[in-house]
Amino acid sequence: MGQLLRVALAQVNPVVGDLDGNARLVVDWIGRARDEQADIVCFPELVLTGYPPEDLVLKRSFVHDNLKQLDRVTAATKGITAVVGFVDDDGARFNAAAVMHDGVLKAVYHKVFLPNYGVFDEQRYFEPGHRCPILELDGVRIGVSVCEDCWYPAGPMAWEAHHGAELLININGSPYHAGKCTQREAMVAERAANYGAFVVYVNTVGGQDELVFDGNSVVFGPRGEVLAHAESFVEELLICELDIEAARQVRPVEKIRYEAEGAERLGLVVSEVPLSRSTAAAKRAPVAARLARPLEGAAEIYTALVLGTHDYIRKQGFEKVIIGLSGGVDSALTAAIARDALGPENVLGVRLTSRHTSPESLEDAALVAELLGIQLQDYSIEPPHRGFEEVLAPAFKGTRPGVAEENLQSRIRATVIYALSNKFGYIVLSTGNKSELATGYGTLYGDMAGGYAVIKDIYKTTVYELCRYRNALGPAIPERVLSKAPSAELRPDQKDTDSLPPYEELDPILRGYVEEDLSAEELVTAGHRPETVAKVIQLVDRSEYKRRQAPPGVKITPRAFGRDRRLPIVNRYSPNGAVAKASRP
Repeated sequence: MGQLLRVALAQVNPVVGDLDGNARLVVDWIGRARDEQADIVCFPELVLTGYPPEDLVLKRSFVHDNLKQLDRVTAATKGITAVVGFVDDDGARFNAAAVMHDGVLKAVYHKVFLPNYGVFDEQRYFEPGHRCPILELDGVRIGVSVCEDCWYPAGPMAWEAHHGAELLININGSPYHAGKCTQREAMVAERAANYGAFVVYVNTVGGQDELVFDGNSVVFGPRGEVLAHAESFVEELLICELDIEAARQVRPVEKIRYEAEGAERLGLVVSEVPLSRSTAAAKRAPVAARLARPLEGAAEIYTALVLGTHDYIRKQGFEKVIIGLSGGVDSALTAAIARDALGPENVLGVRLTSRHTSPESLEDAALVAELLGIQLQDYSIEPPHRGFEEVLAPAFKGTRPGVAEENLQSRIRATVIYALSNKFGYIVLSTGNKSELATGYGTLYGDMAGGYAVIKDIYKTTVYELCRYRNALGPAIPERVLSKAPSAELRPDQKDTDSLPPYEELDPILRGYVEEDLSAEELVTAGHRPETVAKVIQLVDRSEYKRRQAPPGVKITPRAFGRDRRLPIVNRYSPNGAVAKASRP
């Protein structure tokens, strides 16, 4: 065995804006890595500020204070090297990685590629970097980069490999969406093999507003093989021992030269940074690398929802949540996620009965509460419902009852829930799913109202899949809730299919139109009925103004409403040539 280097990947959960708390977190985990006799410990992108800090970066005081915390962290690196993400101010703002060694700030790398798509707006805040420090730790040459820089084959990592880097450290704040881990790891493995280098990929973990970060930090060997892998959605210090000689034996010189020719356009300025470690590798006991298996499928999505909900509630200082339990599948799943995120003692379910509420729905809501061990309270909306009908009777005289009368019930329910929220400090969890949000099948200031929309990025068909997954962990959602036809119960014998296509038909059209930007013609070619496609597109286009007023919720799909999909509210373009009119509220 040749020269050994022990690296630690600190997969931590910072809080945006908590500069003092994040610095304490970093200092604590530097200590843990030192206890493990690591030579280098790597932290995620912008760990000192939390990610993404958004317009906080525009505040000079915020940037100044984050630099003060960087000094504090630097002083804590006695006997170890640390790579820490922060916001640098060098006449302009940069998304940066600091290299600290033995209590001294040795180098700063500035992120080169600034993503400006999907949920990212980094060109709003930062300038692209041109620094390329090459660290040399007792003869081992090391390159550092930040997140997006890894996604370009002819990028900074290629330039670093061309200048002899045998270890490439890439620090990340890579937001989750379902299935992304597989795609991301294939890319990182390709970089490792193409450069014949070890690649250390450390990612943040936790929830921030609508984003959730999955962790899944990983170390790849110079042949693209996985050497160590952290767990999904939990904090972890991943330790891996690297045999540097292995990279020297498989170095693909021609491939590196080819990619470096493309990277030359970036104008990266190389600087040499000599370092020496204080721990003799020969005196250390060997460590076995952890190889956790990433979560997949329903387990991955459910865990993301639990973590995103937990962090949104707890990081804001809320303790308890309140949910309207209708006896339907959406509120049951939302309650299960809340219970698993916060504990049953912190979840209050309320039944808000009307003249149209079926006995079965009351029974199902009660059974959900019982199975989850959460508190359940009952309120009748019939008295205020009658009162509103009397108040509105003169205005509605001579008209046929319709959606306006139905939506009264939903808005009365929201009033009761928010009165309880306001009085006792609960945060309201709304229960609408992505299929409903996409088509406008919800009531503004009624069932759409809430402080957080847990399943807003979950299609109805996926709701059922997640319910069955949760039941496999332990009884939570009664079978009758899963088997009965969905209904808002705002009028006698109402079913969702009175207003929408069956969800098995609707959801694939929504995925194509919302997430893939497929045209009506392309959707029809894919096998969907023309009349259904036209109806769905019209429903989606008419409902933009409603979606803008919906609460935030966990991003799960590659293109979520809100940060990902941004369309004008006032918009006369329609794919089928008809002017889109707004739907009823």
